[in-house]
Amino acid sequence: MMTLKRLLDEKKMTQYRLAKHSGVPYTTINDIINGASKLEKCSAETVYRLAKSLDITVEELLEPYMHKRVSFELYKSNVCHKLKEDGDIPFLIETFQTDKIRTLYDRNWHPESLYLLAMTDYLCKINDIPVPVEYSDLRKCKLKEPVFPASVLAMALAANDESVKSDAIAHAIPEFLRYNIVESEIRNVI
Repeated sequence: MMTLKRLLDEKKMTQYRLAKHSGVPYTTINDIINGASKLEKCSAETVYRLAKSLDITVEELLEPYMHKRVSFELYKSNVCHKLKEDGDIPFLIETFQTDKIRTLYDRNWHPESLYLLAMTDYLCKINDIPVPVEYSDLRKCKLKEPVFPASVLAMALAANDESVKSDAIAHAIPEFLRYNIVESEIRNVI
């Protein structure tokens, strides 16, 4: 799945050149790439012109933008269930082959992307597998604020005790904490 930015990178085409070739204003293309405008909300003519200029179908251009985002808690649960169903190695193979980490990041779904990257880094570590270098740039990223599991936030609120969060951080898996994601249990899913 290729976002507009990745398509331009792959074709070694600038936004300016795409604008000139397609007749779509540069500002529109820039807004789509930077998330200020949604490609799936553009006119059919705009989408058609972009697809034609990139030598792909309209469906191929729109496909990465048609996914609905679920809550982060549900996303984490889905990832953990998939890991449980597939097993470590098949999970890693599929994740890397489909390039889900980069796809999520390119959609600006940074928590999901970094969670999946942390998961793969952790699984690589415990299975003594080298981590893929193609995500080195993402390994420099970190969420601005710590993301706690809903259960930790609920316990801290119910007990009116912020130390619950500190304890969660102390017991977090380092590969997740590196990205400011507090996660301590990936295998105990129902």
